[in-house]
Amino acid sequence: MSTPALPPFDYTPEPYKGVTWEHAHKMRTEHNSVAQTAMYAEPLLVSEGKMQYVFDHTGKRYLDAFGGICTVGVGHAHPHVTAALAEQASKLWHTSAIYYSSIAAEFTEMLLAKLPDPLNVVFFTNSGSEANDLAMTLARLHTGYTDIVSLRSGYHGMSANSNCLTAMSSWRYDRNPVVGFGAKQTMNPDPYRGVFGGMRNGKVVSTGLGSPDQATERYVDELRSIINYSTTGHIAGFFAEPIQGVGGTIQHSDGYLAAAYEVVRSAGGLCISDEVQCGFGRLGTHFWGFEMEGVMPDIVTMAKSIGNGFPLAAVVTTKEIASRLGDRLNFNTYSLSPLSMAVGKANLEVIEQSNLQANCVEVGEVMFSGLEKLKQKHSLVGDVRGRGLLIGVELVLDEKLTPASAQAAAVHSRARELGLLIGKGGYYGNVLRIKPPMCWTAADATFCLEVLDICFAEAST
Repeated sequence: MSTPALPPFDYTPEPYKGVTWEHAHKMRTEHNSVAQTAMYAEPLLVSEGKMQYVFDHTGKRYLDAFGGICTVGVGHAHPHVTAALAEQASKLWHTSAIYYSSIAAEFTEMLLAKLPDPLNVVFFTNSGSEANDLAMTLARLHTGYTDIVSLRSGYHGMSANSNCLTAMSSWRYDRNPVVGFGAKQTMNPDPYRGVFGGMRNGKVVSTGLGSPDQATERYVDELRSIINYSTTGHIAGFFAEPIQGVGGTIQHSDGYLAAAYEVVRSAGGLCISDEVQCGFGRLGTHFWGFEMEGVMPDIVTMAKSIGNGFPLAAVVTTKEIASRLGDRLNFNTYSLSPLSMAVGKANLEVIEQSNLQANCVEVGEVMFSGLEKLKQKHSLVGDVRGRGLLIGVELVLDEKLTPASAQAAAVHSRARELGLLIGKGGYYGNVLRIKPPMCWTAADATFCLEVLDICFAEAST
């Protein structure tokens, strides 16, 4: 099988003038956090990025299919966003929230226009973890209750509070008394691996224990049971990603969120939609994941693509819920930062003006069509799921769904050699995560599929 060629791209990176790979390796392994491991046996030293491509220190070009973990939405060093940042940096870097800001007012108005009423109050933060942490506080203040329920396999951050919601042991530390406090996890309504199976987009994915058309009801019964038997019967809130990201791009069984929201509200809780990976048009058909599910959350948290890689996140809620935070002093030094506001505003402008949401539909269709063909061709491919340019490919060894973790690692590494950078996740590390910049073209998608075809064939032998 011939090696596919990257699509033409009219850009030449500047000559690399940084430290050697060996020196970067020494600093990273000896003086940066040892927990923040780099990908690949020989980690990549990235020197430059341009739109959907990145370049290493040797000048080699790679197609980015992971976008800095689903973060680079409109493209690396996008000229419009870069110009907006440079212009703002030349005028004013920082004032904190103690003064009014024109750019903050403009971005706030643009962002809230993307959300339905009554979600009309926004708190800006620096990261998704911080946003989810704040959402937990708001839910507890508003309801007067403590317990919060999240889904198994969900990832909601690494702060002391948000880590309580994260429901994978690989992301939790022993001897941390805070982790687990006030948080409960309910069964993940995963139609592929879930014990009850389920339906996805109106089609049977797995039968599980019982009829797949009853799977959603049984998952919801489990949520109801958690509330009845593991809490006071009242909860502060319920966190869910419309499509789980780190957990393996897992889509819920049809109708789950709508039914779960009813149960949560009957227990006095608020419904929080974690849009850190699903939001900002990546799904193509909808700007937000909760819209795809036909539900109306009480709180929405967002990060990653909100700033195209700039440290920016937000919590959006109602005036009634937000008002409780005013009972005490509350302050964030970098909230409403002129730099982050300028980046957020420019980022939204690019999404709208370049029709990136529609592009996610078009290029996503190329990807899903091609991946379904690869699934028929390679038994290693167990499941293809997601929406738009938020895609997961789960690799399995057999009909028992034995995780093909080693094979996924091999595909991940081999794709890099062929010029494609993809992600890898799921509890077993057997799910390929394809979440590229939203400026991907059909030619990029075709190249990605050709590379994966080679990788799947090699990993299956």
